[in-house]
Amino acid sequence: MAGKPKLHYLNARGRMESIRWLLAAAGVEFEEKFIETSKDLEKLRNDGSLMFQQVPMVEIDGMKLAQSRAILSYIAAKYNLYGKDIKERALIDMYIEGVADLNEMIMLLPGCPHDQKDAKITQIKEKTTNRYFTAFEKVIQSHGQDYLVGNTLSRADIQLVELLYYVEELDPSLLANFPLLKALKTRISNVPTVKRFLQPGSQRKPPLGEKAIEEARKVWKF
Repeated sequence: MAGKPKLHYLNARGRMESIRWLLAAAGVEFEEKFIETSKDLEKLRNDGSLMFQQVPMVEIDGMKLAQSRAILSYIAAKYNLYGKDIKERALIDMYIEGVADLNEMIMLLPGCPHDQKDAKITQIKEKTTNRYFTAFEKVIQSHGQDYLVGNTLSRADIQLVELLYYVEELDPSLLANFPLLKALKTRISNVPTVKRFLQPGSQRKPPLGEKAIEEARKVWKF
């Protein structure tokens, strides 16, 4: 019997958090090996565990997978969260690329210089409401189904709802004018596996604070 997937990353959200969300939603227990010092990272690099010398890296099914999008695709396909045919998969890919665009802006915000942060937040808010949320609201409205693709839970739903939580942390009012997205958030949050992940004490990580940013800088040496 294969062991639990082992996740190698900082004890922080970053590019591993979507992987945690997807595994949790699939009901898969996983272990985490936290990179706490630059020596931990160098050890992984020196023993050949990191194909491109960088994390996240996930040990799963006898592989050491790098590149977060490749990892997410594998997990989604393995646990039937990637549509029933190539058309559904194309839609799912399109939606998660949009999610990734906005998520990237939010994820990089804590490291933004203080004198640029207000302008960056304003830009994120504008794109959230006028581009991304508007687009996803129209998708749900167009078919009237419970999920984004094929009326079946997929990685697109999970990764979008993860994003909705991040946006609400930034500004809860941004979701106010998107009732279908709010309903999707409630629906996915009540999926039993997701509900467990959202409870205190789970492997879900909190927002990145100043201490975590400083620790990350020490690991990456910048």
